Amino acid sequence: MAPDSPNAQDQNQTEPPLWSIGIVMMIILLAPLILYSFAPAGPIREGDTVFSDGQQRATFATPTASPSLQPDETCLLDPNSPLIVIENSGGEPDGVIKAEVQGSPSVEWPFCPVHAEVRLSLHQVFQKPAALGTVRDTLVRWFGR
Repeated sequence: MAPDSPNAQDQNQTEPPLWSIGIVMMIILLAPLILYSFAPAGPIREGDTVFSDGQQRATFATPTASPSLQPDETCLLDPNSPLIVIENSGGEPDGVIKAEVQGSPSVEWPFCPVHAEVRLSLHQVFQKPAALGTVRDTLVRWFGR
C-alpha cells in the first residue's frame, strides 16, 4: 500500500499525538498538588499532624521515663519534625498545644524521644508542609544545583 493512499492518511489523522497525551497526564497529576498548596490550613484540632517550624525547643508535658538522659525539662525538635496534636488550648493567638513526637527515633540528648509528649506554642508549629517547596527541594537534591 502506498504511503499517500487515503487509508494511511485517515489513520494518521485519527491517532492523537503523544505529546498531547503527556500534557494531559501532567495536568491530572499536578492539579491536586497545586490545589492542596493553595488551600488554607484551617484550625488545629486534636488528632491533626503538625510540623515543627524550624529547629524548636519544646518542654516536656509529662516527665520522661529516664531522667538521666534529659538533664532538664526541654528537648530539641528537628526542623519539620511531625507531631500529633493531643490537646489544643483553644483558639488563642498565643495558645499552647500538647503534642506527641513522631518521626525518626533519637535517644540522645538534646533531641526529643519518639512518643514523648511536649508542649509548644502555636508559632512554633505549622499545619501543612509546603508541597511545592518539598517538590523543589527534591528536584534540587536529585539534579544538583
